[in-house]
Amino acid sequence: MDDEIQLISDGDGLAVIGHPAAVERFLVSERLPAKDLGLHRLGSVLNAGSGVAQAGSEIAANSGRWVQLTRESAQAVSKYGLRESSKSGLSTGVLKGSKGQIKGFVEFAGKGPGSLLSNPAVLAGAAGIMAQLAMQQAMDEITDYLAVIDEKVDDVLRAQKDAVLADMIGADLVIEEAMTIRAEVGRVSEVTWSKVQATPVTIGKTQAYALRQLDALAEKLEHKANIGDLAKAARDAETKVQEWLAVLARCFQLQDAIGVLELDRVLDAAPEELDRHRLGLKTARQNRLELIARSTERLLARMDAAAGTANSRVLLHPAKAPAVVQSSNHVSTAVVEFHGRLGIEGDRQSAEARRWAEAAKEARDKALETGADRVDAARRVGAETFDRAKSATGKLAERALRRRRDGEDD
Repeated sequence: MDDEIQLISDGDGLAVIGHPAAVERFLVSERLPAKDLGLHRLGSVLNAGSGVAQAGSEIAANSGRWVQLTRESAQAVSKYGLRESSKSGLSTGVLKGSKGQIKGFVEFAGKGPGSLLSNPAVLAGAAGIMAQLAMQQAMDEITDYLAVIDEKVDDVLRAQKDAVLADMIGADLVIEEAMTIRAEVGRVSEVTWSKVQATPVTIGKTQAYALRQLDALAEKLEHKANIGDLAKAARDAETKVQEWLAVLARCFQLQDAIGVLELDRVLDAAPEELDRHRLGLKTARQNRLELIARSTERLLARMDAAAGTANSRVLLHPAKAPAVVQSSNHVSTAVVEFHGRLGIEGDRQSAEARRWAEAAKEARDKALETGADRVDAARRVGAETFDRAKSATGKLAERALRRRRDGEDD
């Protein structure tokens, strides 16, 4: 049916499949920006057997578009009541309309022999391509993030003298080359895969190293009791945290690129394993996000504690204490931005971290203002005391001078 569209959601994106005109009407009506899904790539998942010719002709006749699921777009499609599979984690459904209009009547996959969603191999292949598109979208987000924090981020990475970062840069070049060949050829051959299959170990080592550096910065803050040492540690953290976050972001981006290449290789070499491999990659990716979230949130907690310590001593250290608070605020802003770009904000703990950062920023601004008022008050009191002391000293000196004069007259 020309007015029928099929929907697949994996939680990160939505695939819209159907007659090109019907797909376009649906996307326009829901105001959803979309990318080409690349349905033609599903040919490799079709094995000999019944229904292959029909599935192949359906793939050729239909258009597929992919929509990144944001809060807004997720709300737009939730009203269609897609059914989730506990096995694959995918939500699917079919929308039918009449007279060229897409309407909200849902018929779930599997009820019609002509549905692409009734073919497990095609469904798994579509889900694999959707996972690739989601990872590529995340890679683009990180590219934008790196461009914002440092226009020459490659120079920042190359300026590091650590051998582990030099190895990461080498792996980066190999992965970029493989992605370029993939874009040109349309697949990942055995030769291309042989070049990159060892790079995950290098990237993993670099990620672990960067996390240890962030943990070390947090520990330095924890063990500083002297306000001067605390100010220096906070200043060092402000300088170095952004660089290590850039390293972590680049590692995560390269790991997503490896995931894209892996799915291509499995799609080509062992399509029957594609769905399990996709789910495994999704779990591994979430584990990496949680590991990064725990490390960066520990750093946020230490910066918060340092700011609290500094604020409590603002009268004794009117110059260094506000500097600690300011460094803490800069680090918190950088970490929260980093979380947002990696998509950590979807996690419960990270949502709390964002709320904490917003509250902490407000509290710190207030603390700085209060601290400044206290410092001004202290300075005013000091000045008044000094003036009174100066006046008293002048009077005493004047009296002593009169006594000496009186003595001389006698």
